[in-house]
Amino acid sequence: MSREFNRRVFLASSTAVAAGVTLAQAIPASAKSRTPKVTVPDVAVRDAARKDPTEATLAEAAVLLRRKQLTAVDLVQAHLDRINKFDATYQAYAEVVGSQALAAARDVDAGKSSRGPLAGIPLCIKDNYFTNGIATRANSFIFAAFVPDEDATAVARLKAAGCIVLGKGQMGPLATTRATTPNGTITTINAWTPNNPATDPGGSSTGPACAVAARMATSSIGTQTGGSITNPSNQQNLTGLKPTMGRTSIHGVIPLSFTRDHSGPLARDAMDAALMLTVLAGPDPKDPRTLGLPEVPDLVRSATPVVSHSGKVRLRRATRIGVPADYLGSATGDVLSLRKAFLDKLAGIAGATLVDVAYPEDWDLLTGTFNAIRLSERSEPFRHWLRTDLTSFGVSLLTWLQGLMLSGDEWVTGQRAKNHLLREVLDGVLGSCDVLLQTGPVPFDILGLPEIAFPIGFDSGQVPIGVIIGGAPYEEDRLLEVAAAYQAVTDWHLRRPADPAAIGPRSLAAGRGRPQITAEEAAATSA
Repeated sequence: MSREFNRRVFLASSTAVAAGVTLAQAIPASAKSRTPKVTVPDVAVRDAARKDPTEATLAEAAVLLRRKQLTAVDLVQAHLDRINKFDATYQAYAEVVGSQALAAARDVDAGKSSRGPLAGIPLCIKDNYFTNGIATRANSFIFAAFVPDEDATAVARLKAAGCIVLGKGQMGPLATTRATTPNGTITTINAWTPNNPATDPGGSSTGPACAVAARMATSSIGTQTGGSITNPSNQQNLTGLKPTMGRTSIHGVIPLSFTRDHSGPLARDAMDAALMLTVLAGPDPKDPRTLGLPEVPDLVRSATPVVSHSGKVRLRRATRIGVPADYLGSATGDVLSLRKAFLDKLAGIAGATLVDVAYPEDWDLLTGTFNAIRLSERSEPFRHWLRTDLTSFGVSLLTWLQGLMLSGDEWVTGQRAKNHLLREVLDGVLGSCDVLLQTGPVPFDILGLPEIAFPIGFDSGQVPIGVIIGGAPYEEDRLLEVAAAYQAVTDWHLRRPADPAAIGPRSLAAGRGRPQITAEEAAATSA
């Protein structure tokens, strides 16, 4: 499909969404899943994955299951063993449903369940997705006793593909900041620094990210409103893919910002992200954002590296990669060195062309000051609780109050600023390149444009460093092509953190020596 056609559809869709922000559009009725059209390629399985199934990528695990070299029960049990042994330290899970997961795995092995393309793959689900019969708390006092009677569309589609839910991933309170208890006590840590809870684990999807990084799930799904798929992926050595607004359904996801909420995968590499997104993507009658969009491209093909007979990797399509001045100009130390090495590696891949791009003069104003307009949108669905019990918002209260303080004319001005930013990006920045390197996720989050995050190395403290690349509307395939080519010539994505000391059952974890963030800190880092 042409970029001009995609642009027209995206502009029309964005206008419709901005005009129709209602809580009713985000609250699920019965979400019917559809059979995904996805085939897992016959990837080479590494020896490490054969020896330990928790080491396997999603694609490797699916191949082992398909060849009957691994059972679903063994795969699920291996992950549950790690959860039982290490999650008291990681605190990646808010809820674990081990018995239910093993029962589902036994059904897969016995052929009693529908054998979808991802049959037997164990996942972690962020705790703001409705899960039938499993508590969905969004780490909030408001939803502390909420148990849905149906699945969110994303969860239903993954189950239809054969995936098995291990549990619900910890998250920031109502998806606003890093994972804490509602009162601000830090829970989930960065899997690469288990002895230092202060190390940034990313955004609100840190539980699902930590679960995958710590080999306690094969893959996961999160949500992104202000960086909560791409940031945790960068911080924990994963590949996260935030699709174009509407490419995946948010029906059955507790809302934060209807015009900015995105659902997507946090995976181990580009192929796993492509497989997950292929299952998740497509129209959903219960989410009007998903309707009337261009067809989902062949994402699995896009995530398959193109390698010549001589072993030389090239991009599937010639791609201009935009490099803004602040990509190197804002970096220092290890980050600067890694970004330079990343650019050098990219430039050596056939078909990749690095081009300098300039931001418009009002870039900081449009992506900074006007970003505050999101706060009124998040407050609107929760006015009842804001009027009756402010304590129900816990440590995240300040941003909800800030949303109430914004006036109607400020909201209108913010929407005009968003439309102006969209023109600046589509006609200006993306006019001279196909994809754009970014120093943060917010500009493309504001607009609903797709982004991919993947690892490019480690700093001197062995904390992962990643990159974020943004693309044009509905061009997740081109982002995957770039990530897959880079991962074909590097091995950062194959590295796993060392295990922490086992400290006992998960039940011993709560509140053990963890610091607490304040309401001011929560507001300063809020999505």
